[in-house]
Amino acid sequence: MEQPTQYVGIDLHRRRSVIVRRNHAGETLETVRIDNDSRALAAELAKAGERPEVILEATYGWYWAADVLQECGANVHLAHPLGNNWGNRRVKNDERDATDLVDLLRLGRLAEAWIAPPPLRELRELIRYRAKLVHLRTSLKAQVHSVLAKEGVAVPMTDLFGSKGQRLLDSLALGDAYRIRVTSLRDLIEVVGREITMVEAEIAPGLAGDLGYHAIQAIPGVGPILAAVFVAEIGDVSRFKSARHLCSWAGLTPTHHESDEKVRRGHITKQGSRLVRWAAIEAVVRQHGWTAVSKHHRAVAERRGNKIGRVAAARKLLILVYYGLRDGEVRCLAEPG
Repeated sequence: MEQPTQYVGIDLHRRRSVIVRRNHAGETLETVRIDNDSRALAAELAKAGERPEVILEATYGWYWAADVLQECGANVHLAHPLGNNWGNRRVKNDERDATDLVDLLRLGRLAEAWIAPPPLRELRELIRYRAKLVHLRTSLKAQVHSVLAKEGVAVPMTDLFGSKGQRLLDSLALGDAYRIRVTSLRDLIEVVGREITMVEAEIAPGLAGDLGYHAIQAIPGVGPILAAVFVAEIGDVSRFKSARHLCSWAGLTPTHHESDEKVRRGHITKQGSRLVRWAAIEAVVRQHGWTAVSKHHRAVAERRGNKIGRVAAARKLLILVYYGLRDGEVRCLAEPG
């Protein structure tokens, strides 16, 4: 006789986790607290029988737990941290959190996040680390400009860190404290730049055979780096029913509030991947000439302003990315035969 399916909710934390097991009727079978360890987690899961339905939230450090659960044969679900309504509870604790996760899954009311496969997670790790390094380098460069402003040094060139700018920095006679800081900042910029180059070299081989990666680079404004961001962050594009669903996931669609006959649309939701939104906006800014995306940008900007026009163009560009990743080509950009 086949064993009834059990449901397991895990409230995962950095060091310890609470596990709640329930049956299909919602009766609690066991509640335990464990130290985060793969063996301890596997031992507790074994009590739930074969192919249990397991739910954990997409919070800090969930990768290892999802991998252990899948290796043990569980059907793993990842709760979206913003997509589930927890209600107004008077009491909030780890046991209640795990129990609510179980009930959302058991009753079919769970808003799920996608569990990316391990190779894609590794690619994301490199892409996101590169973004942090670039942000750090930008901050360091801004500090150099700030120091020069304090000393009243005018910077005539557009790029202070190009060849002409470096010669200017070498020739400056600054006060001791300012000189020490600028010298230190220049050294750090060089080190961070070297690390960015190293990370980019590690990213390239993982994308060499990806048709979608090469296809979306045909979109004006999308180069190798932005294409890598789209591929890594979006992952399996077939999980989206349409290009509109991708735009909604990326947070580039407006909020929608409807009650009776009243409908109100607000600003874009800004949920989903911040890197995808940044890459789409960046690609729009890099548009040169009269392209379909830049045309849309200017048309909307004339009516609604440049900021809204840029977001609308980013949404249109993301639609092209969707078809490029799905089909391995962007047909509207293909040369006529």
